[in-house]
Amino acid sequence: MKFYNSTMIYIVEDDKSIRELVVYTLNSMGFEARGFALPSDFWEALSENIPQLILLDIMLPEEDGLEILTKLRGQSATRKLPVMMITAKGSEYDKVLGLDLGADDYVPKPFGMMELVARVKALLRRADISEKQPEYSIASLYVCPDRHIVKVGDNDISLTKKEFEMLCYLLENRGIVLTRDQILNHVWGYSFDGENRTVDVHIRTLRQKLMQAGELIETVRGIGYKVGESK
Repeated sequence: MKFYNSTMIYIVEDDKSIRELVVYTLNSMGFEARGFALPSDFWEALSENIPQLILLDIMLPEEDGLEILTKLRGQSATRKLPVMMITAKGSEYDKVLGLDLGADDYVPKPFGMMELVARVKALLRRADISEKQPEYSIASLYVCPDRHIVKVGDNDISLTKKEFEMLCYLLENRGIVLTRDQILNHVWGYSFDGENRTVDVHIRTLRQKLMQAGELIETVRGIGYKVGESK
């Protein structure tokens, strides 16, 4: 997973004319912007690159924007990512629903491009001054959640989105045993059913990628996993 050094903004909007105009305007104002007509294309891009801001329409094919927002807020890597809803639905109910689900701002269509840019800048300023996630340094392992950096000694470690989220969750709860059910709910958003080996498989792969630092992830027999002290 890569985290952009410059300000990257994703726009999920199925109306081609609006999407292209927003992308063009943001790019002309010095941002990097990418537009997506389909949620599936957006999710594929998000699995590789985390932007600084998402502009999200509600009425979309495949799944609506509120479903996407709920998923974003349910994953550690995107829980605090600024999201602005841009939609033709301008009723008070829709606005309140979007904000209750975790949207940071709400702009009804039609809107002016300069108003949109001003709101984008204001939202990015608020996000920049908000509390940053702590960095972790244990033995040879270094993790910076905000910049999505994982290092073991001098080696840069490449993790999948789920591996990264799981590692951060374990580090956030250092010394606490997390059950498979807790890890599944936090990272995948569904409950452990007694048969699923998803967590075990990902833990095994994560340990391998972390090389000697993989020993920091301890198995607590019959319960789950935890990150302990350096060995």
